[in-house]
Amino acid sequence: MSSWPILSLVTFLPLVGAAWILVVCREDETGAHNARHAAMWTSLVTFLVSLALWVKFDPKNPGFQFVEHLDWVPAYGIAYQMGVDGISMFFVLLSTFLTPLCVLASWTAIEKRVREYMVAFLVLETLMVGMFCALDFVVFYLFFEGVLIPMFLIIGVWGGKERVYAAFKFFLYTLAGSVLMLLAIIAIYYKAGETTDVLVAMDPARTKLSFEWQFWLWLAFFASFAVKVPMWPVHTWLPDAHVQAPTAGSVILAGVLLKMGAYGFLRFSLPIMPLASEYFAPLVFGLSCVAVVYTSLVALVQQDMKKLIAYSSVAHMGFVTIGIFVVNAQGVQGAIFQMLSHGVVSAALFLCVGVVYDRLHTREIADYGGLADNMPKYALVFMVFTMASVGLPGLSGFVGELLVLVGAFKANTWVATIAALGMILGAAYALWLYRKVVFGTITRDAVRAMPDMSMREVAVFAPLVLVTIWMGIYPASFLDLMDASVGKLIADYQAALKAAKATAMLGR
Repeated sequence: MSSWPILSLVTFLPLVGAAWILVVCREDETGAHNARHAAMWTSLVTFLVSLALWVKFDPKNPGFQFVEHLDWVPAYGIAYQMGVDGISMFFVLLSTFLTPLCVLASWTAIEKRVREYMVAFLVLETLMVGMFCALDFVVFYLFFEGVLIPMFLIIGVWGGKERVYAAFKFFLYTLAGSVLMLLAIIAIYYKAGETTDVLVAMDPARTKLSFEWQFWLWLAFFASFAVKVPMWPVHTWLPDAHVQAPTAGSVILAGVLLKMGAYGFLRFSLPIMPLASEYFAPLVFGLSCVAVVYTSLVALVQQDMKKLIAYSSVAHMGFVTIGIFVVNAQGVQGAIFQMLSHGVVSAALFLCVGVVYDRLHTREIADYGGLADNMPKYALVFMVFTMASVGLPGLSGFVGELLVLVGAFKANTWVATIAALGMILGAAYALWLYRKVVFGTITRDAVRAMPDMSMREVAVFAPLVLVTIWMGIYPASFLDLMDASVGKLIADYQAALKAAKATAMLGR
């Protein structure tokens, strides 16, 4: 284990806060107040500690850093092993960055079972961070599946009228695919010499997976990751989950949980199953292009703000899967950057919906209009994130989409063309939503009486606005840190393909 186990500290520190809330905070109004403060301070300290990863990270080292290793079940080759590289580090930071904002956004919105709600979010933070740090298949699977439990409770207990249906649909969809992934992990365990070490599985000399093995293993992992992204046509759980989830639940769902599937493609599918990844790339391109165009068209006819943003998430994640499977520097870096940008921007858009929902208790677009007159601060913030979602230069959304399009154009011009069409449709539904909600004249007295954002709400949005502008103006601060790890991923992938083709030629 490393001299200072910072990854374990960042991972399990939220559990300390959760335990404190359960033991110390009472089940009354005072206890709820204390639970909010405990969750806020715990998540803030966790975020500050996680910043040490960025400060101490070596951008020239393409391998895993801050590695921790502790034998867990040595008889079966299972170990508690953690580490981050230039790909996974940013997702750890994204998780720790959004959690305190979710706690602050829920300050007055959640009034029942506040203790349990805050505990659920802190446990969820531990599971998200642990999943991005895990370098052992068993540890990864425990964190990957464990995320379902607190999110299931957040939707099912604190959600809308159809919360139970949405929670069970979310749970069953994601669990079904993960069962196949568990079978694939067991197969890799035996092929890698009875070890669950991810680094061993990434070594083709150790696993010696034939194309036939990679074919079926890739499909098993795909069944789990595609649902998590979610890719078309297994995306139908997402709009229901978003609509019924509380605002902070939607923030974490869109901001972090959707990235777990795409992260799985980067961490497992490409390095462990390169031959199958190349073989199935056209399938991924086809599904992604359908997702980009189809869900954008569906978003254009939505009347519920949350549903519109949920369908836009499916379209944006279609860009991500295209960028991953073109497997060139621009595509992969663009996909990672797009995931980070989407994590911030989509989270902010759901928070924007939450602001007006808390005042009028409706998400119907037709019930609003003219908010620029009496909520100018809200209109400005909403405009920033709408433009970032559209891909306006100078904001975070532009950089990721541009890099993905460049990478896609180098691989397949048709895929790049269809993806570009998705950008046009994205501008159409995003600007339509903004025009209907913010512009026009106020026709309802209830809308005219809505106050502008409070200081607490400004405090929630301010860091999101700053990060969105920072990523748009100075993307190199992110791209430089992931460059070495992405370069190693692509080089290993291409070397595996070249070796396989050379072996095939010798066999002839």
